[in-house]
Amino acid sequence: MTATGDLTANRIIAAGRQLIMRRGYHGFSYADIAEAIDIRKASIHHHFPAKTDLVIAVLNEWREAFDADVASLQASGADAIAQLRAYIGHWERCIADDTAPFCVAGMLGAELPSLPEDVAQVVKTFFDSLTLWLEQVFESGVKNDLIKLDSSVQTEAATLVSLVYGAMLAARAYGNVALFKDVTGGVVERLVKPRKRARSA
Repeated sequence: MTATGDLTANRIIAAGRQLIMRRGYHGFSYADIAEAIDIRKASIHHHFPAKTDLVIAVLNEWREAFDADVASLQASGADAIAQLRAYIGHWERCIADDTAPFCVAGMLGAELPSLPEDVAQVVKTFFDSLTLWLEQVFESGVKNDLIKLDSSVQTEAATLVSLVYGAMLAARAYGNVALFKDVTGGVVERLVKPRKRARSA
């Protein structure tokens, strides 16, 4: 593919991502993308013959960005608490400035029963990766005596995912972007293990 082809494909993926975040899988067509970026539908089909091809490309790019963010966090030496704050803070900013009002995988996850099987599998893989990362963060936090958990790392990871995505949904349902911060505020702090006070002489 030529450089121009890459650029066109990237524009199509970006338009698809925005449409999925706002309308879901069944809420957009190639005609919507053509209108959004002023391109012929034939050109879209040239790069992505079927809608499933485009949606999977959007999801793969989404996961690659997530993996890159996680790698950057880990390379920075951030501890478990800092990583959890960064994760929630990322979504707080994306929802507030409307660059990503809803997670692509989350939006598609809500439609899972009606999605084509190959798309559904990529959605599940994303959530498996997200949950695994959170489990590793919790394990690190416990090991380094930073976090106190009331249940298993698997349950805590699933709970945090549910809280974050539920907060996204609440912010959208009520038309109140600040609601995400209200719901998620303090969730990390509640996990922080109290520090023992040094005994006075």
